[in-house]
Amino acid sequence: MTKYNFKDHFSKTFILAYPVMLSQLGQVLVGVADSMMVGRLGAEPLAAASLANSIFFVLLMFGIGVSMAITPLVAMADGKNKSSRIGRLFRHGFTINMATGMVLFMVIILFSPLLKYMNQPQQVVELAIPYLAIITLSILPFMFFQTFKQFAEGLSQTKQAMYITIVCNGLNVFLNWVMIYGNLGFPALGLNGAGWATLISRVLMAIVIAYYVFKSKRYKIFDLGFKIKRFSFPMVSKILRIGVPTGFQFIFEVGAFSAAAIMMGWIGVSALAAHQIAINLASISYMMASGLSAAAMVRVGNQLGKRDIKTLREAGFTVFGMTAIFMLCAAVLFITMREFLPSLYIDDVTVIQMSASLLVIAGIFQLSDGIQVVGLGALRGMSDVKVPTLVTLVAYWVIGLPLGYFFAFVLDMQEKGIWYGLLIGLTVTGFMLLYRFHSLSARLLKKY
Repeated sequence: MTKYNFKDHFSKTFILAYPVMLSQLGQVLVGVADSMMVGRLGAEPLAAASLANSIFFVLLMFGIGVSMAITPLVAMADGKNKSSRIGRLFRHGFTINMATGMVLFMVIILFSPLLKYMNQPQQVVELAIPYLAIITLSILPFMFFQTFKQFAEGLSQTKQAMYITIVCNGLNVFLNWVMIYGNLGFPALGLNGAGWATLISRVLMAIVIAYYVFKSKRYKIFDLGFKIKRFSFPMVSKILRIGVPTGFQFIFEVGAFSAAAIMMGWIGVSALAAHQIAINLASISYMMASGLSAAAMVRVGNQLGKRDIKTLREAGFTVFGMTAIFMLCAAVLFITMREFLPSLYIDDVTVIQMSASLLVIAGIFQLSDGIQVVGLGALRGMSDVKVPTLVTLVAYWVIGLPLGYFFAFVLDMQEKGIWYGLLIGLTVTGFMLLYRFHSLSARLLKKY
């Protein structure tokens, strides 16, 4: 019986994960920079950004979920050394992702006027609608970028997307400075300037990653050119069977936080602005944990392709352990610096105090949040998506949000009550997904 080698698993996982973590960190730091820069305009623009993003990111995350189906399928095909299948997966995934992007674009444009009927502060809604329209334009270039990114990650090649993301996000921050405040002779566009900066940077990301992949010799073997006559509906079905449930997993989770933002708006502008700050900070650790989740998906999918279930379990549990350590460090940071971090966004004392109280709760749910996102990734690598989707639906929408409403408005715990509900939802999800990975991989171990 071979000995479990934690050091080897840690090394392989870290090599895969750190570029994705840095790439995700780059993405989220742009959101942090957006919020900090917009926050200097006042509480109302910051609340408007929170409201618009609460709608936009729910649907964008669905698109990300659909695009992520490419990664485990490519990883499994790579484990079996089937290069022709990898190229076909890319072509079919690209078609699906662009179609998904078009649908999401139309949905947001058609339904954005409904913001007026969500019982939100009128001045916030008036700022949110044009900003939402601008960032919605970035969905198509983002889905284009995601196709190439998820394809490369399935081949365990994660650094290129990292470099492109970091550079383009640096440009985003610079464009924020130019367009929000009207520097270098540009008109001051306020919140809308942040939207235009996001759009420009995402278009550039799409162009650069496509140029790199099509020009790089390492991808020539996969024959990535488009051949409509080889279009396979069974392959489309296989991608969608993973991608659509994964998209709904993200909708149920991110949608829960978006619904929380709507409830915050019922409390007031300050509560909504505080929610934006706290969720913005919590998203830093979450997105970095999602880098570990991507590594879990690739490593588990690759070992499943090789039918090496023992190594699959070892790799999966190694990522769970790495995530737990990382998220516990994030928890300490949020709790000890709960007063200082919100002050980087805004000068409003009321908003800072509300944000600080929410960051304590965020610190408490860090471990659960990390475990659940890695659990989803590891199970996705095993093509197990239906049960995890049901788990996220029940945990957030049957348990977490109703309890959040009850705590906030029945027990009058206000903004903290909403986040206590989210804490419970995340904890239930984390526990159930960890157990699911253990039980499913144990059954596979007996089978093989």
